[in-house]
Amino acid sequence: MNTLHTLAGRTEHEVLWTQRRSFLQAASAWTALGGYSAAQAQQRSNIVELVGDAQLNGQRLLPGHTIQSGDAIHTGPGSSLIFVLGASSFKVRQNTRMVVERGASLNLVSVLRLLTGAVVSVWGKGGTRRIVTPTVTVGIRGTGTYTEVLPEQHYRSYFCNCFGTVDVQAGADKTVSQSDYHQSFWAEPTPMGGRLLRSAKAINHTDEELEYLARLVNQRTNWQILGRKGVHDGKGYMDDKPNQMHPADMMGQ
Repeated sequence: MNTLHTLAGRTEHEVLWTQRRSFLQAASAWTALGGYSAAQAQQRSNIVELVGDAQLNGQRLLPGHTIQSGDAIHTGPGSSLIFVLGASSFKVRQNTRMVVERGASLNLVSVLRLLTGAVVSVWGKGGTRRIVTPTVTVGIRGTGTYTEVLPEQHYRSYFCNCFGTVDVQAGADKTVSQSDYHQSFWAEPTPMGGRLLRSAKAINHTDEELEYLARLVNQRTNWQILGRKGVHDGKGYMDDKPNQMHPADMMGQ
C-alpha cells in the first residue's frame, strides 16, 4: 500500500510515480547497469527517467543528456525528471525551476536552489550542503527531503526533513531538525503569529518516493533501517522518540 500523505495543490499522478511501469523499468535498468559510477565510467546519461518536456540550461532536455552541477533545470506542465548526481538522487516535479550549484566537482552539488515547483531528494553523506528557496535555507548532510515553493502564495515554501539532520532557517527563525520520519515546516514570506518558520503537516510526498530515490544511490531511509514508521502528521516519531524541535518552533500548527 502506498503511504500517500495529504495532497495540497498536487495530484495523485505526481506523487504516485513509483507505481508507474515506465519508472519501475527505468529504475531496474539503472540498477542493473551499475548506477551512477558505471554511468560516469561509461559516459552514459545520469537521467533515470524523463517524462514530458524539460529544459537544461535553456535548451530542450533529452534522455541521453547528462546533468552536471552548475546546471539549470526547468520542467514544463505534466513533466517530471528523475536523475542521479554523485551520491544524491532527485525527483523534479512539473512546473519546477531549479539550479544545482557546483560544489568541488561536476559531480558534487553545493546548493540546490529551488525557485518554483517541487523536488524530492535523497542526499548521500558528506559535507554540509544547502537547499535554498526564496523563504528558507536548509543546511543538509546525509538526508532525505521534500521541498516545494508556492509562487501563488508569495513564494511561501514547504520543507520536510523526511529523515536525517538538517539546519532550517527562515529569517531570524531557525532550528535543528533531527528526524527519522518526516518533520515538516512552513517558511512564510511574512510573519504569522510573530514567526516566519512554523511546523507543518506532511503533504504532497510519500514514503515510497524516498525509498526508491534512496535505492537509486544504494541507501535506505531511516524507517527502513529501524524497521518502523511514525505517524503521518509531519512531526516525526511521537511514541518514544520525541520531536527534536524547540517548543517555540511548534507554534502555528
